[in-house]
Amino acid sequence: MAGFAAAPASAQQGWQGGVESQPLAPPPLMEGPVEDPDSPPGGPGVPSIMDDPDAGAPRAPAPAPAEVPGQATVGPSGDIEVIQPPEQKIENKTAVFSGLDKITGRITSFDVSINETVQFGALRITPRACYTRPEGEQQNTTGFVEIQEIALDGKVQPLFGGWMFASSPGLHGVEHPIYDVWLTDCKQTDPVIASPGGQQ
Repeated sequence: MAGFAAAPASAQQGWQGGVESQPLAPPPLMEGPVEDPDSPPGGPGVPSIMDDPDAGAPRAPAPAPAEVPGQATVGPSGDIEVIQPPEQKIENKTAVFSGLDKITGRITSFDVSINETVQFGALRITPRACYTRPEGEQQNTTGFVEIQEIALDGKVQPLFGGWMFASSPGLHGVEHPIYDVWLTDCKQTDPVIASPGGQQ
């Protein structure tokens, strides 16, 4: 720009960021052993407070993690494995279900003996097992149920087969456009006559 004189070369080099036109001389060689850049601070033989004092000592192999019931671990194939605690299961004679007719909105509660079949609307329901837990344990009522659908032409075709959980009725639910069926309880007594429940 006009009106400003160029600063001398020595002044330009004195301010921070200046560029030397001559390369710098290499630093003088230090006498004595050269420290390994990966060695701990303070030089060899000086322990660092950041390191484990037993770092140099041979270590025993780490013990395998104990299997804790309910703990999720990653298996050898990368799948998540959950260790289930040993549970006492009580076998019951009767499974208790609730059924919903989506057209009328009516909920019906009914009991079914194990290995017997009842019909709810167009569904045939057969419980194969129904388990509860002792009073001292956390309740987890489960049942293995087979459900078939009766088609309009009279043919019977399988609709559902698997475990139902009373605490999570939507976990393994029956997918049907008109009817819903879910397990609510297990009993040691014989079945009672089905009675319609209140509308919800």
